[in-house]
Amino acid sequence: MVAAVGSGLVKRTLIIGAAGMIGRKLTERLARDGGWGELILNDVVPPTAPPGAKAVVSDISGIGEAEKLLENRPDVIFHLAAIVSGEAEANFEKGYRINMAGTWQLFEAIRRIGDGYRPRLVFTSSIAVFGAPFPDAIADEFLSAPLTSYGTQKAVGELLLSDYSRRGFFDGVGIRLPTICVRPGKPNLAASGFFSGIIREPLAGQEARLPVPKSVRHWHASPRAAIGFLLHAATLDTAKLGTRRNLSMPGVSVTVGEQIEALRRIAGEGAVKRIREEPDATVQKIVEGWPRNFDPQRALQLGFKADSSFDEIIRIHIEDELGGRYSG
Repeated sequence: MVAAVGSGLVKRTLIIGAAGMIGRKLTERLARDGGWGELILNDVVPPTAPPGAKAVVSDISGIGEAEKLLENRPDVIFHLAAIVSGEAEANFEKGYRINMAGTWQLFEAIRRIGDGYRPRLVFTSSIAVFGAPFPDAIADEFLSAPLTSYGTQKAVGELLLSDYSRRGFFDGVGIRLPTICVRPGKPNLAASGFFSGIIREPLAGQEARLPVPKSVRHWHASPRAAIGFLLHAATLDTAKLGTRRNLSMPGVSVTVGEQIEALRRIAGEGAVKRIREEPDATVQKIVEGWPRNFDPQRALQLGFKADSSFDEIIRIHIEDELGGRYSG
């Protein structure tokens, strides 16, 4: 298979943020599928590069760093790099430097090349661009009014992507990812990390901390679904998007209590008993400003597909990260 974007075949694909969880899984998928040309992997720490791929360690918020990544004019650019929500809230300056200034410098570096260069750029935004009060389900017409620094930074990125695409500097698609669950590996600094932790840790025989009430409702997608979103966005006929370049992705809306019940159905009471309720006012305040449910008709009509249930999300974690077996 050879990936086609617009009217041409892909010779080079750049992944910015390739050392992160989504970046690693996307790299594995592109290398396995083939057809994406030379893979150029960038992050602030060394990304794992499969045979034939090129790894570049740099920070795109640094002066001149984005230009270096674009020297060979990649046909497809996946911009995944970001400071996560909790860290962006705790470190105001760092969040804006990476999430906003870094994104703008990447876009500017593409614009300055000119000479007919117009890559497909897939930008990972977030449902944090929306702020309370919320309707029962957020439709495609709901306004963007973030209540966190992270959400604001992502909203700025969406506006820039729309304008730079309108001006023809690149062919952009912004995808607002649900909270990705169950994230493998160790916890990160994201305020949403507990959504994965209350599933991942019990399945690994470890205790998990729950900082919010079980009544909290949220919007989720598996890592496998997230990779599907990225690939679809990279090959989508953007003429169907028109000037509205940013899309809310489909997902699964569940309460924390429903997450725990799904864990009980799949892994039993022993796993559930490993969850310890430990309220955290800071995390609760951040989560209160997040969306709970969506009606993403545009994305569904354009062919984006999500998981069918939270039970499926847990089973995907067991299949992809635990070798398909849970021993209890």
